[in-house]
Amino acid sequence: MTGPITLTWYGCDMRTGNIVEDLPSIKPNGALSRRLGAQTTLQLDLALDGAPAEWESATAPGRTLLVAVDTLTNTPLWGGPVLTRDGGNGDSIQLGVATMEAYLDARYPGTQTLIGADQASVVTALVTPALASGPPIVIDAVATGTAMDYLTYDGDDKTILSCIQEIMGMEGGPEWTIDIAWNANQSGIQFPLRVRQQIGVQSPNPEAVFDFPGCISDYTYAESYEQGKGATRVIARGEGEGSSRLTSPPQEALALTSLGWPVWEYRYTPSSGITNPDQLTAHAVKSLALMNQGGQVWSVQAVASRAPRVGVDWGLGDSIHVAVDHSRRHPTGRDLVARCWSWELDAGADTVRPILVEEG
Repeated sequence: MTGPITLTWYGCDMRTGNIVEDLPSIKPNGALSRRLGAQTTLQLDLALDGAPAEWESATAPGRTLLVAVDTLTNTPLWGGPVLTRDGGNGDSIQLGVATMEAYLDARYPGTQTLIGADQASVVTALVTPALASGPPIVIDAVATGTAMDYLTYDGDDKTILSCIQEIMGMEGGPEWTIDIAWNANQSGIQFPLRVRQQIGVQSPNPEAVFDFPGCISDYTYAESYEQGKGATRVIARGEGEGSSRLTSPPQEALALTSLGWPVWEYRYTPSSGITNPDQLTAHAVKSLALMNQGGQVWSVQAVASRAPRVGVDWGLGDSIHVAVDHSRRHPTGRDLVARCWSWELDAGADTVRPILVEEG
C-alpha cells in the first residue's frame, strides 16, 4: 500500500491504554523509530494553540502514553510512556516519550529460579511481575522448543529489561519485541510483548521490495571490522577482577582463521550479575556468529509515500527485498534479502528508513 503517511496522535491512560484526548497540535522533533529488543525515544512539541482543554491530563509524565496512528490505515505505529514535560511562558510544551521497553527498565523480576524451561516460558516468567499495576502489556510468547536454565536474585537489582536482553544475547536466544495495537473495541491501545525464535516473517522472496532507482532515494551499504563489530575470537567475562573473574572459553571462527584470516580479539561483559559460566559461553558463541565477518548493514532511505508501508507491508524482523539496478557503489547492481532490525519514519519529510542486516 502506498500514499502519504499522516499521523494522528492520541494521549492515553497508561494503566488502561484508553484514549484520553486527540492531540492534533503535536509535532515530533525527529523521526519515529523502533528496534528489536530495545527502547527508542522521541521528543515532541505540543503547541498550546490548538491543544484540547484536557491536554495536561493527557500528557502527564508517568501517568500517560502518547500514541501515533497511521491515519489512512488506522494502524498504530509507535507509542509509549511520557517521561518528561517542560514548558513555561512559551507557545508550546516539550514532551519526552520512550517506547514501552523503557517501562521494563523500571520493573524488577524478583528472585526466580527457572530450570529446564522453554525460552519463551523464561521470558514470560520474568516479565509477569510488570503486569501487576502496570500498563496493558499482553504477553504473546510462542514456545521455541529450546530449554534453558536462568537464575536471577532480587538483590542483584537487575531490571526485567536487562534480564530479557541478556537472554536474547545468548547463543540460540529468542528474539522479542513490544508491538503496539488497538484493544478489542479500538477504544485504546495495548502492547503485545512477542517472543519468538525469530521475530517477524522471514522469506527468501518477500513481498516488500525497495528498489533503486525507484522508491529508494538514498542508500548506504556499511561494512565494518571495527572493535565491537568484527572479531574472529571472542571471550565473554563476568564481573570481578583478576583470576577470580568468571570467563568463557575463547570462541574462535576456525572456518576463517584456518583459511588465513588474522585473529581479531574481542572481550566484553555481556551484562551485570552473570554467575553461570554456561551463560557467558552462550553469549560469546552468539557474538562470534554475529561478528566473525564484520558488520554488513544497509541503511535505506525511501520516499514513504512510494515505498512499501511500514506496519502494513513490513515490520520489525521481516525479510525485505532490496533491488539495486545500478549505482556508483554497485555498478552492476545488487539484489539481496535482508532482515529489518530497526526502522525510522519521518512522516513530515515523507521518508522511511529501514535498517537492514544481512545474515548468514
